[in-house]
Amino acid sequence: MFDPHKIILHPFVTEKTMNLMERENRLEFIVNRHATKPQIKAAFEQLFNAKVSKVNTMILKTGKHAIIHLAEGYSAEEIGMRIGIF
Repeated sequence: MFDPHKIILHPFVTEKTMNLMERENRLEFIVNRHATKPQIKAAFEQLFNAKVSKVNTMILKTGKHAIIHLAEGYSAEEIGMRIGIF
């Protein structure tokens, strides 16, 4: 069963991720450890109505992180405002 709320858990916000959002149109989220890149991409596109160009993942002590690169024409800052990062 595909539930995007069980794949994308919450945003990961640090000074570095804020710079990525402003300069490179990227957002970082903590995601389900077993989620694949295509699942993360589909869940993000469904939740936020924005196209994703690329997803990078890494597993750290704090969980699995997904850095989501938004496609041309979509704003990471606008999505950040919608989810309450600012």
